[in-house]
Parts: sequence; structure tokens; C-alpha cells
Amino acid sequence: MTYNCEITRDGNRFDVVFPDMTNIQTCGFSQEEALAMAKEALDGCLESDVAHGRDIPAPSFKDGYPVAVASHIIVALRIRQLRGEQSQTDIARKLGLSYQAYQRLENPRKANPTVKTLERIAHIFGQELDVQIG
Repeated sequence: MTYNCEITRDGNRFDVVFPDMTNIQTCGFSQEEALAMAKEALDGCLESDVAHGRDIPAPSFKDGYPVAVASHIIVALRIRQLRGEQSQTDIARKLGLSYQAYQRLENPRKANPTVKTLERIAHIFGQELDVQIG
């Protein structure tokens, strides 16, 4: 999952905004530094928003510079999306987990699911675990 950012030069500073994520703005003193700051700001904002249950807009802006989202954030977001309107308690029961253990799976700050757990989650939602490396 990637979000694209726009970078504009303002004197000796490179300003960064994400059109899809209007609450993120950062800058750097080189284009490389601006992109590194963009990655840090995007991951930090998404991690917080996912942990607090906020709606996350899908990436749609295609111009500019792509910035990849950290894998642990994508996993937590995808689990939450799969759950949809079902309660965390219902899904925890189906997985044979405590409510608190399931709740951690949807929190990128606390989640560290095993591949087996991800396979079980995929199975109860009628999905296949699609693992791509590289």
C-alpha cells in the first residue's frame, strides 16, 4: 500500500503534503530528506489513526512521489477492514482468542501476529493469505 505525496520547493526547504491524507504535512532540506520525513509522518499518522479506530481514506492520488506504508500498519488496517460491522468480540470468539488478544491485532502499535494467526483470520473471513515478499 502506498500513498503519493507532492513535494514543492520553498527556498531552501522542500515541503511535503499528501493529498489523500490532509492531516499530514512535513518538510526537509533536500528532496531525499523530505521523502524520508514523508515516510515517517505517513507511518506515524496512519499508526495513530488505525490505533484509534479512525477511518482511513484509500490512496487515490496518483501523481507525485510514492511512499510505502509500513507492513505492520497494513496488516492491522486490513484485519479491521475485513471485520467490517462485526464486533471484535464475535471475531475473537471465532478465532478462539480473548477479546483483548484480538483487539491487539487491530492496533499496529501492539500487534505482532504470527503467520498462523493471519491464516486463521483469513480463513474465518473466507480469504486466502496472500504473502508477497520483495
